[in-house]
Amino acid sequence: MELYTTLESILAAPSSTEKIELFKHFYTAYLRGDVTQENSSSIRVFTHSSYHNFCTVIDPKEIVKRQKLGGVRGQIQLLHSIAHIEYSAIDLALDAVYRFRDVGDEFNDDWLKVAEDEVRHFLMIEALLKEFGSFYGEYSVHNGLFEASLNTMSLLERMAVVPRYLEANGLDATPLIISKLEPLKTNPMVGKIIQALQVILDEEIDHVYRGDRWFRVACERENIHPDVYFEIIERHYPQSFPRKVGINCEARVSAGFSADELKRISLVLC
Repeated sequence: MELYTTLESILAAPSSTEKIELFKHFYTAYLRGDVTQENSSSIRVFTHSSYHNFCTVIDPKEIVKRQKLGGVRGQIQLLHSIAHIEYSAIDLALDAVYRFRDVGDEFNDDWLKVAEDEVRHFLMIEALLKEFGSFYGEYSVHNGLFEASLNTMSLLERMAVVPRYLEANGLDATPLIISKLEPLKTNPMVGKIIQALQVILDEEIDHVYRGDRWFRVACERENIHPDVYFEIIERHYPQSFPRKVGINCEARVSAGFSADELKRISLVLC
């Protein structure tokens, strides 16, 4: 089994079931040391997301506003949106290893471990959807995370945008969702959703931390100060900073953000 050709087949898998089965088989072999590397194979730029065959993809502006979390429909919509994030995150982690081939084995180890976490997160959320009688693909989705991968074809930009911006935003948003669900936690399904979100939040801190590590490695490789982060984010997501609302300071510090960065990210001081 060869690393990059196998990752390409996993990334292109036409269904979630096939993708996850292929990944589990591959990752078991990888951990055993039974995977070779041939860096000379060409690197494919994927023109379509791996979920376009079984999800209806629409413009983000057309996404239907989620119903209130107190009702079953709102809870299903919440789970579906999280499932989409986690499924997209599987591809983002795998694509990092597939695309950035000169960084080294530690980089590969880090992002394949992240991919394993994202697979577990997706399966956990998918199981809750099934308990509701729903499934991933029932609702329309957007290509925001897939487009982020297309727009970040350098290690520096990928690490800045995906873990240090998009995933870090999740560190801020997830506690707010949990707080909205807390008054409803006597409902057994809501309790399960809260538990799942807490697992995801705790483990996403580690993912952002790994991204921070490799962002700084990329800065060193290009002899650029880490403050370039703000230039990159402004280029891809204009006027994202500074925010007028608070952020999850504790989680962001654990994930590698400095006090100076936090001051530049949010006007609400940590």
